[in-house]
Amino acid sequence: MKIIEFAGIGPGPFAGMVLADLGADVIGVDRPGGAGPFDLPVLRRGRRSIAVDLKSEAGREVILDLVASADALIEPYRPGVMERLGLGPDAVLARNPRLVYARMTGWGQDGPQSPYAGHDLTYTATSGILSSFVRDPHDGSMPRPVLPGPYLGDVAGGALLLVAGLLAALHSAAATGTGQVIDAAIMDGASYLSTFTHALRLGGMWGGTPGNNILDTGAPFYEVYECADGRHLAVGALEPQFYDELLRLLAEHAGLDLGPDDPRHRLNRLDQRRWPEAKALWEDFFRTRTRDEWCAFLERSDACVAPVLSLEEAPTHPHLGARAAYLPVGGEHGPELPVPAPRFSATPTQTRPSPARGAHTDELLAEVGYHPARIATLRSTSVVA
Repeated sequence: MKIIEFAGIGPGPFAGMVLADLGADVIGVDRPGGAGPFDLPVLRRGRRSIAVDLKSEAGREVILDLVASADALIEPYRPGVMERLGLGPDAVLARNPRLVYARMTGWGQDGPQSPYAGHDLTYTATSGILSSFVRDPHDGSMPRPVLPGPYLGDVAGGALLLVAGLLAALHSAAATGTGQVIDAAIMDGASYLSTFTHALRLGGMWGGTPGNNILDTGAPFYEVYECADGRHLAVGALEPQFYDELLRLLAEHAGLDLGPDDPRHRLNRLDQRRWPEAKALWEDFFRTRTRDEWCAFLERSDACVAPVLSLEEAPTHPHLGARAAYLPVGGEHGPELPVPAPRFSATPTQTRPSPARGAHTDELLAEVGYHPARIATLRSTSVVA
């Protein structure tokens, strides 16, 4: 598959990176000076790059010649920008009716917010999903939502759902010979991700104030605890059998006996009114040992306990090491980064280095039939770089 990706920041480049890691020929249409401080080299890996002045008529023709043989296009601009450049869906699909034209925006192509700027924070806030990420301070003060990084909006709701939609549309185009336009809005994606929370709410398992529900650290058996060394332990003993295994291991290795005869044995699971009391018990208890001392007997079990690792620690974890989950990118001495997921038995993914902007300009123009003299003219007039 050949995919034309217009340079941007955040979810667009992440989607292009995923497709390149999966083996697509992703051609990055770059600006000579880059797309800004968040135009991150790691996310640009695996592409071929051409630098084009999109505001020139000759530059527009270059793009139309590129898309004529492409399977898909990804553009990350506000609504109307591509139309003003003469590269909107009507113009592009007229040149290549089989093309899948994927539009990555925050608010979508229409609606009262669509002309305005935004970021992951504003999209997840409007979608309702941000309100779920709250910890109750239990001191009478008002809880405040905490953004979990760019993962829910930009990455999951934006980039990954765009990839899913693009792959589905490519399948349809292969069967019908006709492309289509994908309106991938981060706010839509973030709203869609909240379906799981809506399901819990409708099932009667999510109704309290944020931070007091079963999966948002309200329950003592699904919480993060501070240890003696100031590091943290994630306890996810959600189902009864996993909770029983946690209690068994704590009694066997740490002397905390909450057996069936102890009145506190089931309060953690059944009586939500006593969850704060139970949590206070766990908080005091887990502070008696270091994180790694707890992990020594809890981690490799069905107690569902794990260390909270830093980004620097994660690559050295025994499980991640055994699965080679981090490998150097861009050569033996490149930075260690997570390997692409998922894993394939017959067509394994392979990361490729990030190109310099415009590194493949001449190569790509030659592929669509440009004579060297024409390429030289485009360079001398700064249409390409």
